[in-house]
Amino acid sequence: MANAEAVYDRFFQTALDGLKADGSYRHFAELERHAGQFPHAYHHGLGRDITVWCSNDYLGMGQNAAVLEAMHQSLDRSGAGAGGTRNISGTNHEHVALERELAALHGKEAALLFNSGYLSNWATLGTIAARMKGCVVLSDAANHASMIEGIRHSRAEKMIFRHNDVADLEEKLKALPIDAPKIIAFESVYSMDGDIAPIEEICDLADRYNALTYLDEVHAVGLYGHQGGGVAEERGIAHRLSVIEGTLGKGFGVVGGYITGSAALCDFVRSFASGFIFSTALPPMIAAGALASIRHLRQSQSERAAHRQAVSWLRESLDRAGIPHLANPSHIVPVMVGDAAQCRALSDALLRRFGHYIQPINYPTVPRGTERLRITPGPMHKREDIASLVDALAVLWREHRLAEAA
Repeated sequence: MANAEAVYDRFFQTALDGLKADGSYRHFAELERHAGQFPHAYHHGLGRDITVWCSNDYLGMGQNAAVLEAMHQSLDRSGAGAGGTRNISGTNHEHVALERELAALHGKEAALLFNSGYLSNWATLGTIAARMKGCVVLSDAANHASMIEGIRHSRAEKMIFRHNDVADLEEKLKALPIDAPKIIAFESVYSMDGDIAPIEEICDLADRYNALTYLDEVHAVGLYGHQGGGVAEERGIAHRLSVIEGTLGKGFGVVGGYITGSAALCDFVRSFASGFIFSTALPPMIAAGALASIRHLRQSQSERAAHRQAVSWLRESLDRAGIPHLANPSHIVPVMVGDAAQCRALSDALLRRFGHYIQPINYPTVPRGTERLRITPGPMHKREDIASLVDALAVLWREHRLAEAA
């Protein structure tokens, strides 16, 4: 048995060595966040504080006093765990209250909680597409892995349309029988390039060709719309989407995922999705914290305003320094490098020499040749933090001769 394990381990190590050789091996940074000091954190590997620029806690709600207080109170009141799956012993009052708040946020009849955004996509798409006989899923080419895996798991017919290309989508819809069940699955804000889908046009096609629409708003909820309901709310078209899916772990600063839609659709997923049925429920304190975060952001505009200002400052500073970044209408600022090893080297130097933490984004998250530093400035990044980051990038850009390569 020991010899067999050694053979297997050699296989594993060879695969890992390949990742290291092409610069795409992922290194974990051991960080310790301190409440009230975000976006600064203690880096245990370096033994000092650093500034975090790649957090998906976009608005710093993981440090919000109302969120922390709600979680402390729930922990003291209800204890640590949920007690089981929602079907057996794990449905708590906080889960029900949070689902009602999420449904109201998106203007839907109902909502359903999951343990992560990944699970909500995987379980929902996998269940609906599998159980509607003859269903065809039309999936944007840039969709997240969780959506892709859910569609694959369903074993339904899949048609991939070119990213944000409504003409290509329509051509594929035209080729299908009008009465065939169809789901158009796409995102609002795409997390790597930061571009935004033509949601209205896709809804028009869904109406014309008798399709359900499934919109992933994970990188938009909390940040867009007057109440933080996402891009669909901002554009006044949330009512046109069959399913709006989101996360509690990014703009809302906690953890978990959810879907919203009609009461029948949410109950259908609740009743048939194995990823929901057999998962232990989120701890009540998590649901309580998410509920406090959503209620706060439905009323407060200050976090979103400060967030937009930080993004604007960063883009202007990068432009002045001559550092290339993808132009897009969202809060995601990708600084393009185009080489995995170079991207890793820049990330390491930013951290070790200047105390700025940005994880490199390499293949398979993005195509080879499009490697980047994905920066997500937030409302707690001060102007001097941004100036320090851009100054450091400018030094490294010159040292690595990236301006000449461009």
